Amino acid sequence: MRKESKKDEGVLNQYKRINMKNFKNILVIAGVLLVCSCKKFLNEDQKSAYGTDSQLSSERAARALANGAYQNLTGLVAGQNGSYGGNTWNLMEFMTGKANSDLGQTGFVNYQTLNYNSTSFYFDTWWQQMYLGVGAANLAIQKIPTITAADLSATEKTNLLAEARTLRALYYFYLVRMFGAVPEITAPQTDLNALKVTRTPAKQIYDDIIIPDLLFAEQSTLPYKDPTGKVNMATVKALLADVYLTYAGAAINGGPSAYAESAKRSLDVLTKGGYTLFPNYTDMINPANKNSGEFIFQVQFAASIPATNPLTSLTIPNYSGISKYADEYGSVYPTPQFIASYPAGDKRVQEKQFFFTSYPSITTHDTVYFKNHYIYKWFDVNAVTTTAKSDLNYTIYRLADVMLMYAEASNEAEGGPNAAAIGYVNQIRARANLAPIGALGKDAFEQEVWSERYWELCFENKMWFDMVRTRKVRNDVTGIFDNFVGHKTVFGATFTEKQLLFPLPKQETDVNPKLLPNNPGFN
Repeated sequence: MRKESKKDEGVLNQYKRINMKNFKNILVIAGVLLVCSCKKFLNEDQKSAYGTDSQLSSERAARALANGAYQNLTGLVAGQNGSYGGNTWNLMEFMTGKANSDLGQTGFVNYQTLNYNSTSFYFDTWWQQMYLGVGAANLAIQKIPTITAADLSATEKTNLLAEARTLRALYYFYLVRMFGAVPEITAPQTDLNALKVTRTPAKQIYDDIIIPDLLFAEQSTLPYKDPTGKVNMATVKALLADVYLTYAGAAINGGPSAYAESAKRSLDVLTKGGYTLFPNYTDMINPANKNSGEFIFQVQFAASIPATNPLTSLTIPNYSGISKYADEYGSVYPTPQFIASYPAGDKRVQEKQFFFTSYPSITTHDTVYFKNHYIYKWFDVNAVTTTAKSDLNYTIYRLADVMLMYAEASNEAEGGPNAAAIGYVNQIRARANLAPIGALGKDAFEQEVWSERYWELCFENKMWFDMVRTRKVRNDVTGIFDNFVGHKTVFGATFTEKQLLFPLPKQETDVNPKLLPNNPGFN
């Protein structure tokens, strides 16, 4: 069970760790490179340490600063301190009402019943991890322009800044979608009192930070692909497409122009990026395919270092005895109603595609049959059967996601689906062994795209954000899209306005009362 600390850390302490001049050696490059999210620079030999007042004079130092902004991407799936099987990734799946759990320790019942509060699981870890990422990105953005080095060209410097600003935009994108108004901090701080700030409206965070950061990165010369897993131009444009699509939606109501901007960026990825759909769904759980094929941007994990992907063990049926893992969590699995919502003949719901219902025992090799469907999207066969260390990456953007973003955004911007949008949807359906769609009106096509996002991107932490931005929820029993407010889950809980934003963690509001009042419905 979770253990509460006697003294809450808060965002001030999180920033203190990264940014204060009073704390020398705050960026220990060797340490950063050991946990940073890009595999090919995990092995670089960096021995120097830098603080906010250090003099930097090499390309290696600039690279290390940029690398530091990646390390908190693992916070998207990180374990909750003091919990058993409680990973941040769980939260966005529990909230949908389309997931169940074998683990009471993860606080699932509070989300099943929608009775969570500001001290519940996950919120504090999400907040801390995203602001740690913001802090590391801010440090890189401040220091890289000051570096004078013969081996660092102006173009290279701009590209490193593009990486850092893209990552800062990504961290803030999570924050505003989850919490709404949040503190706007864009530089390393030298005074703790300066961190006792009020919240800035979400729209202003988009307008001041997220969109400008991505527009800056879009003007860089980053390549459309990077096999090492670093931010590339496709990452920039996919994120910008997602940002504009969300900005156009209910929370900000950015309107048709935002849909058009979203469609423009996603189409750039589709026509210029050179990405292709994997022929088979199981290609996505082959570690040899990391950062290739349809994968645009992933959180990097590796079996050879401590940062192995936790989702493999997290999604194995609880105590099923099918793996080398000491712990098989069964933390998240789909409801029967969600499984039944797939169209007849859909390959995605067939055995060992997106889900599985049986597997050989690790000891007897007899087939073990499960009582439910479980998630197969992070089933690393080698880790399960041999090493207990998953080498799979965690995907933030892949091609199918961008195809569906383009289909939705262009449909809204143009008042109906164009041929390209229909074609992209049909590519996704063809891989699922589904017949192509024909001519559809604007509303019918929109709902087809939303449904495909449910089925294709399920359990990739996309569904909850889609629900909130569209204010619609696909009812797995009726097959229609309910209004978000008033939708009743299969567990009998009903979404209200309160669910549109998560509560700010109590440990943050205790440290900084200027964050209050909390979001509606929370103390």
